Amino acid sequence: MQALTTRSKVAVDKKMTLKERLYLPAIIGGMAITLKHFFMKKVTIQYPEQTREFAPVYRGQHVLKRDDNGAERCTACGLCAVACPAEAITMTAAERKKGEENLYREEKYASVYEINMLRCIFCGLCEEACPKEAIFLTDRKVDSEYQRGIFVYGKDKLVEKMDERVDVSKRQTKEVIEFKKHPEYAHNQLNKSLK
Repeated sequence: MQALTTRSKVAVDKKMTLKERLYLPAIIGGMAITLKHFFMKKVTIQYPEQTREFAPVYRGQHVLKRDDNGAERCTACGLCAVACPAEAITMTAAERKKGEENLYREEKYASVYEINMLRCIFCGLCEEACPKEAIFLTDRKVDSEYQRGIFVYGKDKLVEKMDERVDVSKRQTKEVIEFKKHPEYAHNQLNKSLK
C-alpha cells in the first residue's frame, strides 16, 4: 500500500518511564511558564480612570456637521443610507420653509435622521458617500446603555452643537483637502455673497 503523504509518522506504543508517569517535567514546565508571565508587564487597564490611545483614524460615534454659519449640511439625499451595508441609517426629507434659511443649508433637509448604533458596523461608507460632507465618524465612543431603544440616535444626539464643534480634519483625506482648494469646484461650499 502506497502512502498518500511523506509526512506520515508511525504511531509507537512505548511504555512510559517512571519520570513520565509522575508528570513532574510537565508540571515544572507549566509552573515555569506561569512564573514567567507573573513578572511580565500587565496589559490590563483600569478603564474608567485609564483609557487606551486610539489611532487617528479610529471610527467612533457619528456626527452631523454644520457649516460655518451654523446651518445643517445634510440635504437628505439618502446616499449615506444607500451606502450603509448594515442598513442602519434612516431619514425623512422635508422642504425648508421661509425663515429657516439659517437652520438648513439648502431647500431640502432631513427632518428625521436616525442611526441604529446596534446595527452600525462603523465602516465609514456613509461619510465616503456623502457629497455635502455632512456626516463623519468621530473619535468619541458610543455610550453603553441597558435598553435597546436608546441606541437609535436621532438628530438630538447626532447634530453637532455650535459651541461644541467636532474636529474632523483627521478624517479628511489629502485628496479631499486638495479638492477644496480649487475655486472652480466650490459647488459644495456655501456662497456667502447670497446672504
